[in-house]
Amino acid sequence: MNKNIPSAWVPTLYFAEALPYMAVMVLSGIMYTNMGLSNTELALYTSWLYLPWVIKPLWSPIVDSLRTKRWWILVMQALVGGALACVALTLHTEWWLRGSLAFFWLMAFSSATHDIAADGFYILGLDEREQALYSGIRSTTYRIGSIFCQGVLVMLAGWLEQRGTVPLAWSITMLIMGGLMIALGAYHGVVLPKVERQQVQTAETACDAAATGLGGILNAFGETLRAFFSKPGIVGAMLFMLLFRFPEAQLAKMAQPFMLRSAEEGGLALTTTSVGFIYGTLGVIGLLAGGILGGWLVSRHGLKRWLWPMVLGISLPDLVYVYFAYAQPTNPFVINAGVALEQLGYGFGFTAYSLFLVYFSKGEKSTSVFSLCTALQALGMMIPGMFAGYLADTWGFQTFFVWVCLCTLVTFVVTALVKIPKAGE
Repeated sequence: MNKNIPSAWVPTLYFAEALPYMAVMVLSGIMYTNMGLSNTELALYTSWLYLPWVIKPLWSPIVDSLRTKRWWILVMQALVGGALACVALTLHTEWWLRGSLAFFWLMAFSSATHDIAADGFYILGLDEREQALYSGIRSTTYRIGSIFCQGVLVMLAGWLEQRGTVPLAWSITMLIMGGLMIALGAYHGVVLPKVERQQVQTAETACDAAATGLGGILNAFGETLRAFFSKPGIVGAMLFMLLFRFPEAQLAKMAQPFMLRSAEEGGLALTTTSVGFIYGTLGVIGLLAGGILGGWLVSRHGLKRWLWPMVLGISLPDLVYVYFAYAQPTNPFVINAGVALEQLGYGFGFTAYSLFLVYFSKGEKSTSVFSLCTALQALGMMIPGMFAGYLADTWGFQTFFVWVCLCTLVTFVVTALVKIPKAGE
């Protein structure tokens, strides 16, 4: 299919982009909790899975210069599908933990590479008018993929857990997800237009081209670093990128394990199905509503006016989990409302963070600088998440969530260090 029909591939491409990311960041934590890992173990192991997104800028030039974006998309979707199937097969072995983590690592690197290729293909495959037209569809279908993964698939796994064993339930879930990725890859092999011209090198010129390409990549990366570190207020900006989400990185890593742990362990003893419903439906709705509200208010009055309300929005709702830990409510309405409120505040407050990255990246080499910013963002989620489980196991969930609320002071401090342009600047 050579004709470029964006409506045939934009929605499915970004639906496919969401699935492996959510599998690595959400499903792995729930699965490992139900498979019996401690909070310390699951937080440490799954936080390392952020690493591909941290170092993504290092190999994004390779994706840009080697083969075509279309080729990378198709290969990465096949790799993700295969990795999901391999996770499913390892869960019944004695080495299930090492094996599943290895394949989650493969999935994470494939997903990060797919992100690079998909975003590049979107720019190449659409003109400016089409890019604007499909931007909403792009973000909406990504969110639908998130809901499908952390909602539908988690509820499916919970339903299967009640009718069999935990390893079997998650094996079936991962196989279904892997099959879906393979099917999407096959579909995209038909509908993705060939918008790039791939150069075929001979054996005699391959080495010279590789050497030249490597030199160009290193020079380009060096120029990006120069543009990044020469920006005014770089120290405050880097601290903001790394630490604004310091409390949220810890909360996000432990929120769902807390919901699943027994009352004796300090948790809420919810079923996997209930957790899938709460976070995959009501939680995502709250997150989207907060993001939409934040974007609308900033578009009217500018980020400078709404920065501190957004900081309060992302910080104060963390108290919901302090209440949960101490009161241990069993009323589904109370739990659902609390999670929806926390996610609403997170979506509202995260608007300030994401827009700051855009403002900071403007100017020379804006795309490459933005890539470095998102790498720092991933690092800021990775490192706090690594020790969150240890703190939860050592202190208990009650003290841990109080600690998370105290960590919001870090968010306030780093916000005070950055300069936000006024509306229209």
